[in-house]
Amino acid sequence: MTQKILILFFLFFQALHSQNSVQKVLIGGVAHIGNGEVIENTTIIISDGKIKQIGPVDEVYFSPKESEIIDVSGKHIYPSLILPNSTLGLAEIDAVRASRDEKEVGNFNSNVRSQIAYNAESIVISTVRTNGILLAQVTPRGGLIGGRSSIMKLDGNNWQDATYLEDDGLHIYWPETYHRGHWIHSHDFTSKDKEVEKEDLASKKIKKSILELYDFFDNAQQYNLLKKKTLDLRFDGLKDLFIGNATLYLHANTVNGMKQAILFAKHYNIDKIVIVGAAESWRITDFILEHNVSIVLERTHSLPSYEDSDIDQPFKTPKILKDKGILFCLNYQGDMERMGSRNLPFLGGTTVAYGLSKEEALELMTFNAAKILGIEDRTGTLELGKDANLFVSSGDILDIMSHNVELLFLMGEEVNLTNHQTRLYDRYKSLESIDQF
Repeated sequence: MTQKILILFFLFFQALHSQNSVQKVLIGGVAHIGNGEVIENTTIIISDGKIKQIGPVDEVYFSPKESEIIDVSGKHIYPSLILPNSTLGLAEIDAVRASRDEKEVGNFNSNVRSQIAYNAESIVISTVRTNGILLAQVTPRGGLIGGRSSIMKLDGNNWQDATYLEDDGLHIYWPETYHRGHWIHSHDFTSKDKEVEKEDLASKKIKKSILELYDFFDNAQQYNLLKKKTLDLRFDGLKDLFIGNATLYLHANTVNGMKQAILFAKHYNIDKIVIVGAAESWRITDFILEHNVSIVLERTHSLPSYEDSDIDQPFKTPKILKDKGILFCLNYQGDMERMGSRNLPFLGGTTVAYGLSKEEALELMTFNAAKILGIEDRTGTLELGKDANLFVSSGDILDIMSHNVELLFLMGEEVNLTNHQTRLYDRYKSLESIDQF
């Protein structure tokens, strides 16, 4: 009896393996590689979660008997878009404190890890991935040191299953005065003396916070040099940063803030540096290049930094950075960032209207993002041997009117496109009149 059961199990798993080993073949689509290259009328073979072959139809050969052929003729194939610096999966309803886990109390939370707080069952996630976003850098907020981010797959049963790269870097929220959206107008009758007093107080707080950061890093550096020590989770959380195994993400927007933050990182011989936000980066491009710093650029659909700035400065900044040769990608941080992050591809569309080509705009959300996050050897482009993270759209993904994602593949597995919004749409479109609500 036991032997029969073992044989049945063997046959079951053999059949299961046989089903999974059938390769998927996408034929006839326009492949946007993600590095600026485009292949018309392409064939892509997906097997064991990887891209096994890719190229023009007449150059890629396969056995139809061992393949599941998917005709995508005339449609567009893109690598997965990558969403950096997001609280997706860390908070659900802003008005309900119990559903928000994106920040911890205190200023120094280098031991906080977003990975284990990630809620794979968040209903927001499925609405974001239906626009081609399959990977996100889930990032903690709050304090001077927010904690460590991880790259998560936007599909999975739990945080372990959804993890793509754990603890990719540490996030510091650099203390600075940044007034965007809070300008002083003629009808604000606050006296100049009071304004000066406020600025002096803010300046003192900023200097104090910066000194506290230096003091914390000094102590952490000494701690990590000790062979025998009492465990301190906060100091231990900086170990990977000091030995070069993690990236330091410095959240700063002003010229002074960015310069101070970069010099801070260089003081501790940290080479992997990324500025997040960088609203005024277009003013100090030479300084950024000199120190080999990458940028996760603020949301382009934003107000300018100052009331006397060009109204379209946020739209123009990507072209300036691109022309200077700075490595950067697009970011969707801001109000309603979790629900709104599905609109990431349309930020890329805006950069096209302000000087970039469509393939350059796509690269900002794919290959560039992968390089900045340290996952370019696994994803970011449609290339041989990389993870099969890709999607098919019947229209231009950068165009809000024509984009229409029809197929999603994450690690070679097809991902369901339905979510609570599509279910509600299907439910109510079948009603013949308002009386049926």
